[in-house]
Order: sequence, then C-alpha cells, then structure tokens
Amino acid sequence: MPIPKRERNETPDAFINRCMADATMVDEYAENQRYAICADNVYESDETFDDYPQAATRNAQRALKYRKDSGNPKDCGTPVGWARASQLANREPISLQTIKRMAAFTRHKQNSDVPYEQGCGGLMWDAWGGDEGIEWAIEKVAILRK
Repeated sequence: MPIPKRERNETPDAFINRCMADATMVDEYAENQRYAICADNVYESDETFDDYPQAATRNAQRALKYRKDSGNPKDCGTPVGWARASQLANREPISLQTIKRMAAFTRHKQNSDVPYEQGCGGLMWDAWGGDEGIEWAIEKVAILRK
C-alpha cells in the first residue's frame, strides 16, 4: 500500500487533492485518515533511508503475520501504524519525517510487553519496528540533527 509521493513541482494543495483521490488510499483509509496521511507527506524531503535494522523488519513482519492469521480480534492499530509495519516489513525506504514519528513512538514503550493475545501494546510496538526500530529511529534523528 504505497502512499503517493509529492511530485517535484506539485503544489501542496494539488498533492493533497491527488493523494486523497488515489484509488489505493480511498480503498485503505477513511477520509479523515487519508487527509492526515496526505497532509503529513506534503513537506517530506526527498531523502529516504533504508538502513534500519533487520530486526525491525522481522518485528514488523511478525506483527503483520499475527494480524493476518488472527484476524486482529482486538482491532489493534491505526491505518498509519499498519502502513508503517508494511513499509518496514517490505524494507521500503522511509522519510526523515517518518523516522521522527517512529522515534516519537517511544512514548508507547510502557505497553510493549503486552502479549499480542492480551492487548495491542506489544503488537503495535512490533508493527513500528520494536525496540530495534525505535532505537534506530532515535539514533538516526540525533545523527541527522548534527
């Protein structure tokens, strides 16, 4: 489920309109979620990174497999969280803005030990890359700030 990217000379309004009308986005997200995702991607820089740890990829793959196999009985996660899991699981390059959101996800660390079957904490922690993915994001942001 790739999220549309803004074209080099595309205005922010034109990008959001195109992104909101994208067939995949319409199929995957409610209107307010589409808008949040599209607006979040308006000002991303062109630079992307794919040097996150393999463990982050494995964590995201494990979360996606559980979601598929179990049917996600507790209805865990948001479309943005599952999009992040797909990006990491597929080793897609991610933007600095996305890395910053991953680093901010550390606020959920206190719920990361909740087993998948008992709640959403551990599942969504893994969807965002788990310990290895979040730690990588925090370090990457710190390095890029210098």
